[in-house]
Amino acid sequence: MSSRIDGDKSGQVPSKVRRFLRGPRPESVPRLVGAACTLVGLLDIAAGVFPRFRHSRVHAVAEVLPGALGPFAAALAISAGVLLLLLAHGLKRRKRRAWRAAVVLLPAGAVAQFTYRHSVIGVLIAAALLALLLRHRSEFDALPDPRSRWKALANFVLMSAGSIGLGLVIVNSHPRRVIGDPGIAEQLAHVVYGLFGIEGPVAYAGRVSWTVGYSLGALGMLTALTTIYLAFRPEHPAARLTEDDESRLRELLARHGGRDSLGHFALRRDKAVVFSPSGKAAVTYRVVSGVMLASGDPIGDVEAWPGAIERFMEEARAHSWTPAVMGCSETGGEVWTRETGLDALELGDEAIVDVKDFSLGGRAMRNVRQMVKRIERNGYTTKVRRVAELTEDELTAVRGAAEAWRGTDTERGFSMALGRVGDPGDGDCVIVTAHRTEEGDTSPYGDLKAIQHFVPWGQDGMSLELMRRDRSADPGMNELLIVAALAAAPQLGIERVSLNFAMFRSALARGEKIGAGPVLRMWRGLLVFLSRWFQIESLYKFNAKFRPRWEPRFVVFRTTRDLPRIGFAAMQAEGFVTLALPRLFPRRRPARQPRPCQHLTAAPAPAAGNPVPARTARTRTAEECEVQAA
Repeated sequence: MSSRIDGDKSGQVPSKVRRFLRGPRPESVPRLVGAACTLVGLLDIAAGVFPRFRHSRVHAVAEVLPGALGPFAAALAISAGVLLLLLAHGLKRRKRRAWRAAVVLLPAGAVAQFTYRHSVIGVLIAAALLALLLRHRSEFDALPDPRSRWKALANFVLMSAGSIGLGLVIVNSHPRRVIGDPGIAEQLAHVVYGLFGIEGPVAYAGRVSWTVGYSLGALGMLTALTTIYLAFRPEHPAARLTEDDESRLRELLARHGGRDSLGHFALRRDKAVVFSPSGKAAVTYRVVSGVMLASGDPIGDVEAWPGAIERFMEEARAHSWTPAVMGCSETGGEVWTRETGLDALELGDEAIVDVKDFSLGGRAMRNVRQMVKRIERNGYTTKVRRVAELTEDELTAVRGAAEAWRGTDTERGFSMALGRVGDPGDGDCVIVTAHRTEEGDTSPYGDLKAIQHFVPWGQDGMSLELMRRDRSADPGMNELLIVAALAAAPQLGIERVSLNFAMFRSALARGEKIGAGPVLRMWRGLLVFLSRWFQIESLYKFNAKFRPRWEPRFVVFRTTRDLPRIGFAAMQAEGFVTLALPRLFPRRRPARQPRPCQHLTAAPAPAAGNPVPARTARTRTAEECEVQAA
């Protein structure tokens, strides 16, 4: 019996061998080929730049890789390496055009290798990669990304900077052949001249000058050709919300808008939309840096959400975009994860105030109550109105003030921002304004001192979308307007008000309580440190003033390794990171005048002979006394 069993085992092929013979899984081929192109490209660049590398053992491997050719080996190796690096990203993302380019370049490189070097190994490497591409060509079916002429300008800037940096390395890679002692200015001039095919001021002994010249010329040619290609290819602009899309979304919001406080923000016109096959649900999104970024829950009937989510995922797969959802509710997160297999992570909490439970009475509301009363004694009045009730002149003043008081060059907000004020289609939005008439006031906006803009949340709710104030106004404007909005809510038929979103709120709240563990305290300390640049702790404390109930919000993602990319795309969408050329003439903004905080109590006088320390003698400004929302 044992001999029979042993005989059966000896006739079987080990599982590892079978997996090797089958080759890689089809879904892993794009990443594998992209990684191979990246490695080959780096080795080709190293072979073309560093002379010592040509005599190393690693160069024996690079010698047989596609791209190291003929009499102009250095220039051609650098060119091939740069092209392979550019091509690798598209192959990893399953782009059809990258596949077509690779299918053309690999046989050309193999033929050139065999012609100039008679390298059989180089032909085999190229043939192996080509065989993978041809066998799994169905994996490379991703459609092109949205593009515009601006990408050509960005390519020119980035390729020029990269070529200059790599050119300086090339110029300094032959220290023993340099004649004289050229400075950095001469080296930089030699690189710039070389990119245009002109001989520079740096001289070399022997044939090194030809090698450096051809290498720099190849970099310049690559920069020019890629820029020309991007500039003259057909435009494929990013999708935008059409009038028909907006009309269909408004119909869905009219029937189901009360489910999600972020629903109205789906009407941002820089978003695209996919509808379920039945048309009863929709998902709006924006593509940022290859991430298909949705926000909030799907719009429409919950039973139709899976159909809209499926269309969303199909669109992401068709373009090889990374799917992600920012700020969905717990119900939305459960549907997303169940229907797609994605994962979810708690991002923060949304502050929601129930109008019937809100009151300025009690010890907990003392600070807000005192601040509001003080501002009212200073002569400020408030108005709470629907957008449809404002005159055209008033809307013009509100729009102008919102633009002037923005505080940043770009508009911020994506998941909880509408991006416009006073649009004819947004007549049911609510605008809360603060006013005070002052003698000698030359403001172009009259007595207007602060603005808050709320968007509808179903029939009985509203969500805070915008907070702006005149920098010369008294601190406490935001508290005053929120209290005024809550006081006027019953007359408007409003029962619930959504305030700001507090990121990582639970970590901040639990980390400051007694008994918090070291990891939680460390995490809270990091968040407090980051609050110097981002409004993390300040928004949490500002929202907590109004005693809200907290509703968790989640980020939905595919894999953990996608989180850094999703986070960067979200920061771009929210306006915290702007990938744009620097402005030569930035817009001038009026200088902020520090104002003493009127509601602070005076510090006790120092003892005689003891000077007041500089840190405590500093007067706090109005901006430091009040939380400013983005």
